[in-house]
Order: sequence, then structure tokens, then C-alpha cells
Amino acid sequence: MFFTYLRRELRRRRKAAFVVASGLALGIALVIVVTSVSAGMGRAQDKVLQSLYGLGTDMTVTKAAAPAASSSERPRFRFDAQDDGSTGEQSSDRVMVRGFQTLASSTVGKVDAQSGVADAVGGLSLQVVKVSGAFTRGRFEQGAGGGQGRGRGGALPSPQGRVEGGGADFDVNNYSVYGTDVTKPALGPLTSSKITSGRTFTTAETNAKVAVADSAYAKEKKLKAGSTVTIKGSTFKVIGIATADSGDAAANLYVPLKQAQTLAGAKDKVTTIYVKATDSQRIGGVKSEIQKNIPGTTVTTSADLADTVSGSLSTASSLAASVGKWLSIAVLAAAFLVAGLLTSSAVSRRVREFGTLKALGWKSSRVTRQVVGEAVVNGLVGGALGIALGLAGAYAVTAVSPTLQAQVGGGGGGEGFRGGFGGGPGRAAVTKTLDVALTAPVSLTTIALAVALAVTGGLIAGAFGGWRASRLRPADALRRVE
Repeated sequence: MFFTYLRRELRRRRKAAFVVASGLALGIALVIVVTSVSAGMGRAQDKVLQSLYGLGTDMTVTKAAAPAASSSERPRFRFDAQDDGSTGEQSSDRVMVRGFQTLASSTVGKVDAQSGVADAVGGLSLQVVKVSGAFTRGRFEQGAGGGQGRGRGGALPSPQGRVEGGGADFDVNNYSVYGTDVTKPALGPLTSSKITSGRTFTTAETNAKVAVADSAYAKEKKLKAGSTVTIKGSTFKVIGIATADSGDAAANLYVPLKQAQTLAGAKDKVTTIYVKATDSQRIGGVKSEIQKNIPGTTVTTSADLADTVSGSLSTASSLAASVGKWLSIAVLAAAFLVAGLLTSSAVSRRVREFGTLKALGWKSSRVTRQVVGEAVVNGLVGGALGIALGLAGAYAVTAVSPTLQAQVGGGGGGEGFRGGFGGGPGRAAVTKTLDVALTAPVSLTTIALAVALAVTGGLIAGAFGGWRASRLRPADALRRVE
């Protein structure tokens, strides 16, 4: 009897049921879209962070950079002109540790031994400045030149003649090299890139002269798997090409840690220690313990790094978290209120019907159940419509994939996760700008939330109508009889 009456009433009052369901559908659709967009922004921010420190890393340990070097300690390059006047090419490399002071390799073991640390690995970040080119020796021409000023071609005049030609043509190539511990490939910046050609390092290549090149750098320098690169007189074979998952790569070239230490003259030294915690809930405690037990170091967590992210991604994320959330709540509250008022209004128009049913023996509780049942069905229909609209909205966002910009750096923890790309006392802070495509993934949890909201909306609307129906008396129906 309950379901028969329910089906008949819903069919007879299709327009009213559709209005109630539509209001709930709009509120639920908005919740789905806002929730999915927020999840997409979370993923985008995770991609930004992973592009800086790699997968699996929860924190890094570094040591603040020393004050800027004095002018006498700046990089110097010495070249000699060819005695025979030839134009033979010369080159010289300057390999420097970048970003931070070095830490002893033994510090990696100390960090790994701390409570709550699952694994730790060290890396050495280097900057290479390569100057290459050729000198051409000038020619002395006999002549009677004695005029003032400069002669043809800028040659200096001389009572006996003049020097013509000569000079130098040099090119400066500046690139980064990262020394990675090949025995622990699961941590470090290289994990944020995928090998798209060739292969990655093997655990046996701890001191091999092999390198993995970033795809952008490889394209610029026309490198491929099997090519060779020369760093400070040492020839390295390129065994693979790595493409960053998002943003820029951590370095142009990756080499085994021992080789990087040899190039920089930094034996048993690292610049950054990448740490993975046993539990994400313990990251704060692990950070405090490392700072306490290993003084002089700076521990930067992913949460610290997230605070340095700015740009349109940060702005949009803040809007979704604040404005979007409260807008969803306001729309849902309005939808529930309107559904309740419409249901109550519908009950007031059915006074004669419910009064007659009570006169025939229906109890107030049965009438209330009937009204609540109709409202719940309306809520479920609204939920189905809302889920369909929400999925369509989320799909539209993913299909368009608007590009957001994330700016990371500016003296925060970001440089620690990159292994140091500037910053520190006496150095200019570097800001990296990354472009990230926004998606709107819809999870099963979001769908379950939508269903729960639909049922809740139906129950709230039913409560309004049920309360009104329970107060009706058979006498009310008799007064409506013409």
C-alpha cells in the first residue's frame, strides 16, 4: 500500500517533484564540481612539489649557504694565445657546488638513523661554467703611420707600423649537474622524471662515467642515448634521456654521486639529504628530532615548500578552499530550505486528502511516513540529476584543462628540495615559474557524499512536510468540502 500510494502521488505531482529535485540537483552538482576542482588543484600542487624534490620525499636536510665569496675567490679562467698565431680552440671548465654548504656524507647515515625515518639519500648539486673558444694573434704591419687616433679596423697606430687583426671569440656554456646516489633510485629529484630513451643508472654504476640527460637540455645540445659529454676533461657516456613529469627538471645532467664529488673536488660531501618518513603523520616530529640531533642543518618539509607556492594556482586553490566551500554550503542550505518549504506548501494543498485519510483510520505517523517517503524519493532523483550535472561539469573542466602558473622559490624551502638553485645568504633568491594543467577528478568518495546529501535533503524536506501533515485533523478536511 505504501509504495502503491507513493508511486501514484509522485506521478500525479510530477511538476512539484521536479522543482524540488532540481533545486537539490543544483546544490549537489555545485558541491561535486567544487570538490573535484579542489582535488585537481591538490594534485596540481603535488605535481609542482614533486617536480622540485621527486617522488617519495617528505623532507630535505640542508645547510645554509656561506656568505658570498670575495672577489679574489671568484671563478677564474686562464688561457694562452697560440704562439704560432693559429686559431686552435681552447676550453676550461669551472665546477662549483651550488645552493648550499656541503654536508659530510656521514650525515646521511645519521639522518637515516633517526626515529621515524624510513630512508635517506644524499645528493650533490653542481653548476658547471664552461668557457670555450679561440684566440687569434694579431699581425704587425710595417708602415709610416704616425697619425693620431685609431687606424683602420681599430688598429693602434705606431711610428714604425701597426698591429692588425687578432682578438678572441669565446662562448660561455652554463649548465647544472646533479650527483645522484645510484644505489637508492627511489629517492631524489631524478624520480620526478621518466626515462623516455635509453635507460637509467644501475646500482653497480656507483663510480661509472655515465650520465642521464634531461630531455630539454638533450634537445638543445643534440644529445641522445649513446652520445658523450665532457665535463672538466672527463668524458661521460649518455645512457638515457629523462623527461620531467611537470615543470623543469632538477638538473641538466645527472651523474653518479662519486663522479660528481670528484668533479667538484668535494670528496664524501653532499649538498642535500632527501628523507622519507615512516608515516606522514610523524613528519613534524621527525623534523624536530633531526634539527635537535644534527645541529646547524635546515629541515624543510613539503608543507614548508607548499607555503612558498604562489601565482594563479595558489590564488585559485585559496578561492576553491574558501569561497567555493562557503558558496557550496550556502547553495545547499538554500536548496534544502526551498525543498522543505515546497514540500510543506504541497502538504498544505493536500489538507483535504490527508484529513480524509485520517478519517478513514490512518494514523498521523503513517501520514508522516508517506510524506517523508515522497520527499526522500525526490531527494534521490535530485541526487541522480546532481551527480549527472556534477560529472558533466568536472568533465568540462578536465577537457578544457586550464593552465595555472605556480611560482616557487623566493628564499623559502623550495630551494632545499631542488638541491639548491640559488638563494642563501649573499645570493639572489630564485623563483621558478611552472605551468600546470588543471583537472577535476571525481572520486567515489565524492559520489558517496552526493548520495548522502541527496538523502539528507529529502529527509529535511520530509521533516518539514511531515510535521505539517502530522498536525492535520479530520475536521480540517471537512471544512474544505464544498
